[in-house]
Amino acid sequence: MYIDSHCHLHLRDLAKRQDEVLERMADNQVDHALCVCISLEDFPDALKLARRQKGIHATVGVHPNPQGVEEPTVERIIALAQEPKVVAIGETGLDYYRVKPKQKWQMDRFRVQIRASRICGKPLVIHTRDAAEDTIRILQEEGAGINKGGCAGVMHCFNEDLATARAALDMGFYISFSGILTYPASKELRKVAGYVPLDRLLIETDSPWLTPQAYRGKTNEPAYVIEVAKQLAAVRGMSVDKAAEITAQNYFRLFGIDPAA
Repeated sequence: MYIDSHCHLHLRDLAKRQDEVLERMADNQVDHALCVCISLEDFPDALKLARRQKGIHATVGVHPNPQGVEEPTVERIIALAQEPKVVAIGETGLDYYRVKPKQKWQMDRFRVQIRASRICGKPLVIHTRDAAEDTIRILQEEGAGINKGGCAGVMHCFNEDLATARAALDMGFYISFSGILTYPASKELRKVAGYVPLDRLLIETDSPWLTPQAYRGKTNEPAYVIEVAKQLAAVRGMSVDKAAEITAQNYFRLFGIDPAA
């Protein structure tokens, strides 16, 4: 069994050929996936898919980048998170690559969702790009760590340094690796993947983006998560089956998901 801990099956090309993508997942033993919404406007589509498809769960939250969308409030996020198939808050965080210079509204949006996570008791899905220091600082200030009563969560599509990984791990976060791990230039990232404790590792595609090296040039999809598992297995000196087993167990534990659901 393979698990894609972060994908966007309800967006772009994947949404247009959803049945085909789901069938290919099944053919490649990808039995579970987390369909992550990026705005409250696209949340209904993510939830609709999760409700109708066994093995698919959803998140609710607002990505740090989009502007002109409904801004989240603590009350709104908590209300939507009551849906049984919603297992996490996000993706949320900071992105200074797309949004320059730093914007207070982005930080405020992030803080709102951390607060909602603490109240509703569901973990965070964190996006950070060129903003690691502020991301960690705000998580600490808002008490996101399990040592401060928060639910922690996952640093998705991790592409930061070892110091950032350690800070996140200290708060109780899991670290998820995407197709970036397979790229020839990602030598330092593979060192981080070799450091993260086995019980905190996750794998993902972030599809339709970040296609693994073996499929570069194609639209990414959950079926390709096996390529991330292969690379992780090579880094850790274990079989691919063992990497799949460990990351699946971690996924179910973090998000409180019944493997049969």
